Amino acid sequence: MTARVTAVCVSGADLLPLPDRKPNRSGIDKRPVTGRVTVGPHGLDGDVQVNRKYHGGDGQQVYAYAQEDADFWTAELGRELPPGRFGENLRTTGVDLTAAVVGERWRVGTALLEVTAPRIPCADFARFWDEPQLVKRFTAHGASGAYLRVLETGDVGAGDAIELLHRPDHGVTVGLTFRAWTTQKHRVAELAPGLGTFPERNRATLAARIAARSAAGV
Repeated sequence: MTARVTAVCVSGADLLPLPDRKPNRSGIDKRPVTGRVTVGPHGLDGDVQVNRKYHGGDGQQVYAYAQEDADFWTAELGRELPPGRFGENLRTTGVDLTAAVVGERWRVGTALLEVTAPRIPCADFARFWDEPQLVKRFTAHGASGAYLRVLETGDVGAGDAIELLHRPDHGVTVGLTFRAWTTQKHRVAELAPGLGTFPERNRATLAARIAARSAAGV
């Protein structure tokens, strides 16, 4: 199957309210849009990242989630999960995002994107779905989707092919990274070859953890 984008989603101005939280809104509620969407240096035109401490910025400008992984959750929860429901900008098909290698580069439409990291689920995600155990279940399953860095601006649209232009040979996948950040932290030293590709906000902490593990000889 040819890897493709099946939907392009942005949050727009109608942000999800989060009473009694700071910030009290979230851009997780993304909806499909028609036509071509500009991919700028900070992400998709019309998209909003409210909590910039954890969302957006270098290496997290665009978030992709696979239809194949959405199908698992549809069966697991018995509910429809249309494009945007995972907070993703790109719903994809025909590409295994968990097996994607950190640093691989995709041509999507006229934009050039680079795989950088998994998405770590948060409490707002569980609130959005009204599934109290969602973070625990999402983490256990491990299909996190992939964050993408914008290397070249352009535009994307539903139906665009995802063309793999480059894949590093270091073997640090999105799935390995997710496990090393969550349930298998003892594996963090395995992430060293991909360190320079991770989102900028993660590098110093990861470098320190990798150094600590290496010094301990574990």
